[in-house]
Amino acid sequence: MSIAQTIKSNPTLKKIVHWMLIPSGQARPRFWVKLLVNPFYHKVERGSTIRRNTRMDVLPFNEFSLGAGSTIEDFSTINNGVGAVHIGKNSRVGIGNVLIGPVTIGNNVILAQNIVVSGLNHGYEDVNLPIHKQPVSTQPIVIEDDSWLGANVVVTSGVTIGKHCVVAAGAVVTKSIPPFSIAVGNPARVIKQYDFEEKIWKRVN
Repeated sequence: MSIAQTIKSNPTLKKIVHWMLIPSGQARPRFWVKLLVNPFYHKVERGSTIRRNTRMDVLPFNEFSLGAGSTIEDFSTINNGVGAVHIGKNSRVGIGNVLIGPVTIGNNVILAQNIVVSGLNHGYEDVNLPIHKQPVSTQPIVIEDDSWLGANVVVTSGVTIGKHCVVAAGAVVTKSIPPFSIAVGNPARVIKQYDFEEKIWKRVN
């Protein structure tokens, strides 16, 4: 049995290790984890940039990667506590974005400002328990290559946004969007798709 499996199979040991990594009731890892563990465990390629005022709630029990030429702008939050976060090459995570795994972002993707992409959901089956004690569930989010999300977009768990898509500012994406589409609204709906024969964006009836 591996060390990770040993820890996971022992509730007391798991609680101790969790406390060593994260202060009780917090999402941000302890300073020693950032300094001594994350740089050796996670993959941040050369030519990528994480701005100084980015909040990196990144822990060693899930993966984080940032591709070459990509940037995470100031005041963003990256959280891999419940699922991996992967960002491809030459992509930009704009000012004030929140990414909560499991999330995979492709290459040449632009996320504008104040976007929330969260693969995490809180349950609320037992109304006698406070929300922070309810079980959580995760479903992966995928944003494929060459897509562009406008300011204040929200992407909910389980959604895939296909390649070469545009999601208009303020949209709330609750269902997957096929490649080469333009989507708007709350909930987001596809209003145009690219026609390869005519080489134009055509409105969807």
